[in-house]
Amino acid sequence: MANVNLASVVLRTALRAKIGTRQSHDMITQKIGKREVVGHGWNGLPVYADRVDYPMPAIRFKENTRDVLALREKEKGDWKKMSVQEKKALYRASFCQTFAEMKHPTGEWKACLGAALIAASMSLIGMMLLKAFVYEPIPETFDEEHQKAQLKRMLDLNINPIHGVSSKWDYDNNKWK
Repeated sequence: MANVNLASVVLRTALRAKIGTRQSHDMITQKIGKREVVGHGWNGLPVYADRVDYPMPAIRFKENTRDVLALREKEKGDWKKMSVQEKKALYRASFCQTFAEMKHPTGEWKACLGAALIAASMSLIGMMLLKAFVYEPIPETFDEEHQKAQLKRMLDLNINPIHGVSSKWDYDNNKWK
């Protein structure tokens, strides 16, 4: 009985792996279409991403058309015979952006700063609303007169005479040390 269960588990696992591999392959081909896979890719999958730290994507940017295939045949020969426009067309078939375009600032920082300022202002408004409508007023013992009276009482009772407030008070001259 145990061997039958083990065999069925192994068979199910193998079938799942087989189906999973096929489905993942189909999913990748659906995503990339007819674009040519030319490398491993920065994450091991055939995806296209313009990245400065990983300049060679796994697939080409555009699908191969008749014009691009003709240029690819022409590029196998002498590059001096190709015009600048043809070289640019070949580059744009493989890559979406140049390094200068990738490094160019996008202005995304403005949206991030705006979102941060909106969040900060909303939290300040929330704090002010809570202070106005929810919290009780500060007790009267927080004003300066009551604080001085409390300090005088602590000194009169000689509270914490070794390391505390009373250790900093000179009782003979009635002033701070």
